[in-house]
Amino acid sequence: MLPSQALLPAVVFALAALQALASDTFLAAVYEHAVILPQLTHEPVSHSDALALMNKNMDVLEGAIKEAAQKGARIIVTPEDGVYGWLFTRESIYPYLEYVPDPVVDWIPCTDPSRFGPAPVQERISCMARNNSIYVVANIGDKKPCNSSDPECPSDGRYQYNTDVVFDPQGKLVARYHKYNLFVTERQFNYPKEAEVVTFETPFGKFGIFTCFDILFHDPAVVLVSKMQVDTVLFPTAWMNVLPFLTAIEFHSAWAMGMRVNVLAANTHNKSMEMTGSGIYSPAGARAYFYNMETEDGHLLIAELDVHPRLSPATPPAVTWNSYALSVERLSQNDHEFSGIIFEEHFTFTELTKPEGNLTLCQKDLCCHLNYKMAEKRDDEVYVLGVFDGLHIVEGRYYMQVCALLKCLSTNLSSCGDSVETAQTEFEMFSLSGTFGTSYVFPEVLYSGVQLAPGEFEVLSDGRLMSKTKPTKPIIAVALFGRCYERD
Repeated sequence: MLPSQALLPAVVFALAALQALASDTFLAAVYEHAVILPQLTHEPVSHSDALALMNKNMDVLEGAIKEAAQKGARIIVTPEDGVYGWLFTRESIYPYLEYVPDPVVDWIPCTDPSRFGPAPVQERISCMARNNSIYVVANIGDKKPCNSSDPECPSDGRYQYNTDVVFDPQGKLVARYHKYNLFVTERQFNYPKEAEVVTFETPFGKFGIFTCFDILFHDPAVVLVSKMQVDTVLFPTAWMNVLPFLTAIEFHSAWAMGMRVNVLAANTHNKSMEMTGSGIYSPAGARAYFYNMETEDGHLLIAELDVHPRLSPATPPAVTWNSYALSVERLSQNDHEFSGIIFEEHFTFTELTKPEGNLTLCQKDLCCHLNYKMAEKRDDEVYVLGVFDGLHIVEGRYYMQVCALLKCLSTNLSSCGDSVETAQTEFEMFSLSGTFGTSYVFPEVLYSGVQLAPGEFEVLSDGRLMSKTKPTKPIIAVALFGRCYERD
């Protein structure tokens, strides 16, 4: 006798679990979504109007989820703000929020939608997971009532959280995460009282989850990897790109390499706000990525990842990031040293005036060493070695140490540090290192056209970021981005 229709999702899930247990790899998906935005208003819309807007976005997400499942993906991540958009006040976002319970309640919204009050968004996402037998990660808004017995209760009697939810292939809520490091514009949401460390087990590894701006901070991002030992990080984001070293694909890929973990990064897509850049990353580099500032279309990525990346022979060895640079003799100041601005920070630069050479440049406690040889020294392009050691305070407080080989926007040295997307200079070789005071350093290589270089560079165990191909493709930036969390 064939199983009843009601049992089919459970049967499919069980078969998929057995298949995953027998494999050392799995297929993962991320979807970069061109979010349909609500009209800007300071007054709340009706619940029905809010749901209508969210259903338009979920229609698109459902198509991506169905396609990913049909192609064999076991999990799919969708972006931050992917269901309702952004630019809300605290009051205007309220109609879009739902109560999201703790996953310990053992809840399948698809089959029991009204258990915790109206939850049409969670019901629909749960059904997407259940009907397609796939883990679904989505970003929604959570509301939690509070009262005067709580001294931190807001005056309107509720907490509002930027929230990630994960539903398993049966549609069960298995994870809920409240974003801890809110971006400066997220005034509609409350900060959780403490950072949540959210993990869950699957037949294909241990997963952790956090959101967008969280990746730049110790809690919960570093804790998930260093203490909880997750295999894969789920990362819904709405990332506004900042060249030369905080572009989405560039930094997220580097973070996966530096932390030696898989990262599934799903970004929103909005040309006017320079939001694009999604990827499926391993410790060895990008398995798949997407960056497109030309069109308004969303994009689905699917790639294979190792279940336990730390055990994979493809994962590079652990790195002592300052080992080589500390052995390099510090050179005296040269005539080509000058100051410049990147992302509001005062960098120290020195120009690469010769087609090849060895340069050492210092700022405070950080000295950067570059050994390089250009394939051809061009008169129409200028490159510099840059160093920054200090506290960033623009949209958040975080201490950075950065060593970077950068193309300047023009031959005018005052343009060094400005955003650049194209280049023509190729290098026969480069080797970049620094005397970092942190073990958390993220290696980045960005080619002309904002393209990554998977497999075309390596990081040696002594901390040298080196080219592997000869010559390289035209370079925009090569960087080592260090985070001194204890100095924040």
